[in-house]
Amino acid sequence: MSGMWYECKVKYRKTDETGNQKVTTEPYLVDALSYTEAESRINEEMKAYISEEFKITNIKVANYAEIHPFENADRWFKSKISLLAYDEESGKERKTNMYVLLQANDVKEAFDNTISVMKGTMGDYSIPAISESPIMDVFPYFSGDEDELEQMEKFNALKASKPENDAVKIEDTMEFDDEVVADSY
Repeated sequence: MSGMWYECKVKYRKTDETGNQKVTTEPYLVDALSYTEAESRINEEMKAYISEEFKITNIKVANYAEIHPFENADRWFKSKISLLAYDEESGKERKTNMYVLLQANDVKEAFDNTISVMKGTMGDYSIPAISESPIMDVFPYFSGDEDELEQMEKFNALKASKPENDAVKIEDTMEFDDEVVADSY
């Protein structure tokens, strides 16, 4: 709904495989309308995962054009995509970079997933870099409940609809002197 993703760093005490506790800071991605909402949402989400005390150390706007989860994948990868455009004024080819976050199990699968995401793109593009992201998890705005999905569909339908021209009639209430109007033509 918002299209704005915030990267939130959360610091907490974690127990490793050997049973030792250590303090760690991990980044998470939250879909929110503002910094305040991002802080509130990450607090809500982390309460479900962390039973002990935790602290939010940083919140910043994430530089991702799109987020694409894939089934049977457990890691997040950041793909740099260079869109190629021809500038007619200067006669040169211009590159515009965008970053996509997507799930995969390894770099090759991340490359394949990037290709599948870009399948419908009309213009030329290249993929100069793919790297594993430190993002631990992504929390989209809607949880996937049927009621929320219905509300989202209704909202999008209303947003896309346009009022009919016949329904709105404008009445002209301005008065003019007939002689002045005739002289102006």
